[in-house]
Amino acid sequence: MDADALQKLIHLLQVTDDPLIQEQALITLSNSAAFSVNQDIIRNLDGLSVIGGLLSDCVPKVKEKALNALNNLSMNIKNQEEIQVYITQVCRNIESAPLNSDLQLAGLRLLTNMSVTNDYHHKMINSIPCFLHLLSEGNERTQVQVLKVLVNLSANPGMTRHLLRAQVPSLLLLFDNCINRDVLLRALAFAANLKRNANNEDSTMIQDQCGEDSVFFTFCRDSTPFAQKLASLLHHPDTEVKEQVVRILMQ
Repeated sequence: MDADALQKLIHLLQVTDDPLIQEQALITLSNSAAFSVNQDIIRNLDGLSVIGGLLSDCVPKVKEKALNALNNLSMNIKNQEEIQVYITQVCRNIESAPLNSDLQLAGLRLLTNMSVTNDYHHKMINSIPCFLHLLSEGNERTQVQVLKVLVNLSANPGMTRHLLRAQVPSLLLLFDNCINRDVLLRALAFAANLKRNANNEDSTMIQDQCGEDSVFFTFCRDSTPFAQKLASLLHHPDTEVKEQVVRILMQ
């Protein structure tokens, strides 16, 4: 699509309250944003703020399509600089959306892109309990998507204490031979990142800030049950799973 057509779509979003029209316009913009040249055009036409404004819409499908469009647009670094102002709203949408819904997944996909670098991790700190709740309660599709966010956050040493202090009583259930491979691999990567970064932290100070159901006690302080889980995973049929386990045990 050329700039004129994109401008008309953006204008249409500004003047219509019809959710069906909004959905179709957002789908078209989302598809257009798959092409890098259009990502710049949409930003220069102030499309990011127009789309971002729909994240507070009361119609779930409109919010979902807006998140999908921003997700494609977030592949561009300059676009990320503008989209980051909506991270708090995206987190609210994830928390309020029905569990395992397309709206929730769309929000998590956008946060995955926005958390590839460390620049905007601080904006997601307050949502860490929500992410871990989704990890415990969500289906496999939700678990995979939220783990992509958590793996990105856990790779940042500046997020280590925030993640270790969080409560998640059923975390060990993810480290089992019967768990979906994609979930298991990402859970192992999450654990490996945290254990590596925790080695550079003051463990006594962290322990004083953590409860018994915290990530810290699961992975670091009360490590016997976790070590037993890892030992059983050494017999997993998947080579990549075993390599991740060895990586954690070597730390």
